[in-house]
Amino acid sequence: MLDASTLALFAAALAVAAGSPGPSVAALVARVLARGPRSVLPFLAAMWIGEAVWLACAVFGLAVIAASFQLAFATLKWAGIAYLGWLAWKMWAAPTDVEQLPDATSPLRLFGTGLAITLGNPKIMVFYLALLPSLLDLSAITLGGWAELTLVMALVLIAVDLGWVIAASQARRLFRTPAGRRLANRLSAGMMAGAAGAIATS
Repeated sequence: MLDASTLALFAAALAVAAGSPGPSVAALVARVLARGPRSVLPFLAAMWIGEAVWLACAVFGLAVIAASFQLAFATLKWAGIAYLGWLAWKMWAAPTDVEQLPDATSPLRLFGTGLAITLGNPKIMVFYLALLPSLLDLSAITLGGWAELTLVMALVLIAVDLGWVIAASQARRLFRTPAGRRLANRLSAGMMAGAAGAIATS
């Protein structure tokens, strides 16, 4: 079992990393602005699961294995980029009449996009596979310690990501008129395209 100071150090470092805007946060905020908070639940779940995968890779010494499967992670990365680009185009062209808005993207597709973005995000890879070993003695972490880290990770990510969702939801209330909805769609499209570009160039 890990002591409280170790868990606190991990939580603080993760909060800083998760709270800094990046491709995942940009995609999350863009989706909330365009469709509202309920539409991002599959995306959020996939982001949290993806981070749990990276944490397991680091704790159980699978960094070498992860590096050996660069093609698989690169494929996930580019799949996420392509889908973000498609979403950006859909948001840019979306009508401002609420009754004419296209159906929301399926939960399964959103889940796949969130997983692809998280597993292919270099920022997340660096935190778990490079920075985390400098914060914790991973060789001394038992199965119980990994479970504790996973629980702390989940709590931190839920708090941080829901903070972004709430902030985006409040901002979305400013875009109730057709002109406002058009602006929200264009802002969302720009953020989504920016997220795709950030992943592609990193």
